[in-house]
Amino acid sequence: MKRRNFLQTLALAGGAAALSPIKNLPSNLGQKKIIKPKRIKPGDRVGIVAPGSYIDLKELLETVENLQKLGFKTYYTGNVMKRYGYLAGRDEERVQDLHEMFKNPEIDWIIAARGGYGCTRILPMLDYDLIAKHPKVLMGYSDITALLFAIYEKTGLIGFHGPVGISNFNDFSIDYMKKVLYAPDEGVVLRSKKQQFDGQEIPFTVRSGKARGRLVGGNLSLATALIGTPYDVDYSGKIVFLEEVGEEPYRIDRMLTQMIEAGKFKNAKGIVLGKFWNCEIKKEKPEFENSLTLTEVIYDRLFKLGIPVFYGASFGHINNKFTLPFGVKAELDATEKTITLLESAVV
Repeated sequence: MKRRNFLQTLALAGGAAALSPIKNLPSNLGQKKIIKPKRIKPGDRVGIVAPGSYIDLKELLETVENLQKLGFKTYYTGNVMKRYGYLAGRDEERVQDLHEMFKNPEIDWIIAARGGYGCTRILPMLDYDLIAKHPKVLMGYSDITALLFAIYEKTGLIGFHGPVGISNFNDFSIDYMKKVLYAPDEGVVLRSKKQQFDGQEIPFTVRSGKARGRLVGGNLSLATALIGTPYDVDYSGKIVFLEEVGEEPYRIDRMLTQMIEAGKFKNAKGIVLGKFWNCEIKKEKPEFENSLTLTEVIYDRLFKLGIPVFYGASFGHINNKFTLPFGVKAELDATEKTITLLESAVV
C-alpha cells in the first residue's frame, strides 16, 4: 500500500513531464561536454611550466631554443626553476604557475618543460573552473599524463600527449605536431616509424581488427596510479593509448594485471601501445633469472581481451613522437597499425 501511494505521488509530481516519451530526451544525455582549445600558430606566445620534477638552467635554455626555432615566443615565471627536493618547487608554486598560464590572456598555449614526478600531488589543488573558462593547448607526456587525465575528466578540455620542452623536436615530431595543432583538420592518419625490436619489426599487431572511440591514455604507471581517484577516466567505449619507460617485464605485467582486474579494459574498444623504452629484461642483474619477455607479457595480458591491440606506435619516451589529442574521436586499425583522427582537436 505504501509503495503504491509513493508511486502515485511521484507520478503526480512529475505532471505532464512524466508523459513525455523517452525518445525526446537529449541524444547527448550523460555524455561529457568536450572543449577544444584554439589552434596554435607561429608567432604565438607559449608558456613554459614545470609541473613535476625540476629543470636546470641548461634545460630551460634548451626548451626556449626549441620553441623559438619553431617560431614561437616564450614566457615563463620565476617559479619555473625552483626546487623542492625532486620537485620543481612546492606544490603551491607549481599550481600558481599553471593557473597563471591559463588565465594570462597573453599566453596562447602551454608546454611542460619536462615530466618526472609531481603532477599527481597538485591535482586536488587545481582550479578546474578557471581552466575550463580559459581553454588552451596543454602539451607534454610521461608525468604530464596526470594533468591530461584530470583536466579532461573535470572539464572535458582536450589535452595533448606530445613532446615536452626538452624533447628532440625532429622532423617526424614537428610534422605530426603541426598536423594536429596548427590546422583544425580531421582524417589525420598517424603512421609509426618502423624499427627492429626484440627480434621482430615494430609496430606489430597483437590482435587484429578495427575500433572507433575517443582517444585517452598516457603513461602506464600514471594511468595505474590514478585508478580509484576522482581524476581517473572511464575507458568504456575508448581507444586507450599507453607508454612506459624503465620498467622490467614483470612490472609491466603487474600494472597491466591491475588494469585488467580493476575492470579498466572491460568495455574499452581497443588498445595501442607505444614503444616501451628500456623495458626489456636487464642483461646485467635481472630481477628474475627466468623472465617472460616484454613481447610475451603483452600477448599474454592483452590478446585475451578480444579487442584490437597493436604495439610499437611512435609515442612515449622515444625520439619520434606523435602528438596525441586526449579526448578526440579516433579509429584504431591494429591490422594496419595506424590511428586515424576522426575530428579536429583544435578550433
